[in-house]
Amino acid sequence: MKVLLLSQYFWPENFTINQLAITLKKQGNEVVVATGKPNYPDGNIYNGYKAWGSSKELFDNDIEVVRIPTYPRSTGGAMNLIINYIVFVVCGVVMFPFLLRKHNFDSIVVFAGSPNAAIPAIFLKWVKKCHLTFWILDLWPDTLVATGMIKNKVVIGIVKSVVKWTYKKADTILVQSLAFVNPVANLSDASKVIYYPNTADVSISQGETEFLISDDFKNLLESYFTVVFAGNIGTAQSMQTLIGAAQILENNKNIKFVLVGSGSMLEWVKVQQHKLKLDNIFIAGRYPISAMDFIFKNSGCLLAMLKSDEIFTFTIPGKIQAYLSSGMPIIASLNGEGARIVEASGSGLTCAAEDSVGLANCVLKIYETPDSARALMGESGKKYYDKHFEINKQAKKLVEILESRKIREKNNIK
Repeated sequence: MKVLLLSQYFWPENFTINQLAITLKKQGNEVVVATGKPNYPDGNIYNGYKAWGSSKELFDNDIEVVRIPTYPRSTGGAMNLIINYIVFVVCGVVMFPFLLRKHNFDSIVVFAGSPNAAIPAIFLKWVKKCHLTFWILDLWPDTLVATGMIKNKVVIGIVKSVVKWTYKKADTILVQSLAFVNPVANLSDASKVIYYPNTADVSISQGETEFLISDDFKNLLESYFTVVFAGNIGTAQSMQTLIGAAQILENNKNIKFVLVGSGSMLEWVKVQQHKLKLDNIFIAGRYPISAMDFIFKNSGCLLAMLKSDEIFTFTIPGKIQAYLSSGMPIIASLNGEGARIVEASGSGLTCAAEDSVGLANCVLKIYETPDSARALMGESGKKYYDKHFEINKQAKKLVEILESRKIREKNNIK
């Protein structure tokens, strides 16, 4: 199958679509990626790239990647993000058809972290006359409202109308959580909504190891029981919950909270850490995904958190699959689907979202759990991942969905 993966985010940014592209290619499909210039999560264009101008490069030796100009997200709040989205839409509509003029596709798959990526894809569908699939990772505009990005009711209404229009133009809509099915179906045709969960980057479990880790960080992992939070440190991740739990546990000198990553709330965390004199929080900074295997496997447990807003009860944080694949125990301060998966997999402990006391209790409980029992949690999580989310199975499933949907489309079957 000839597949175009269209996403605003792609390697060297860390997203599942990177591994999906590699796996689809290895399974015999022709894969091309259309994307922007890397700048997530810090908002600055990565070294080796320029914001303006188009470019082409090869990923994993033989996957063609075409890139369009990008207005960097920066750290300037909603306005920079809005401009970032608009520039991707305008440049995508104008430039992708030209950059991809020599290619024909059976299907376009949009990695839809935000609905703006769908607009260039809709135009490309018309140009290339091929099947169009959206993979919905977040519910808009609800996520924007929950994170405080948009508060104006008129703007919220406009975004909802745009989302509804993009859903209408899609031939197939994949959703990363079972809880997404009804909300998405309410804005589109229920017959084209299919549950297709996230997976994890296999390079997490095949990573390089010790030389990527600073000496201070390595010593910390070896000397303490570490609760590792990895990924975006943003508004949705409820860093206030972690700070509260760290305050409760500050007298237990054997437990350290570790933040691996960056994001809009990182500076706030640093300020709180200094203000409250919390020496049980270690900010490791960003590390490449190839370092995660060493970090995860040398941690005491892995931590996932989200805010308590209703919209986040529908969401499965992408880190859940990554954590499960690592075979390490998990603590989830989540409501809804994310917590359900941790509980169903037997991979760890859960508490309510934004519950610092509950989180502290979970940390203490898992800290006091014998090593053998923690190992069983990790093994259960890995088995659950292999059964439900493993990347090779997911890539094959995607192709099966696309092929069956194209047949249904050809025969006018809803």
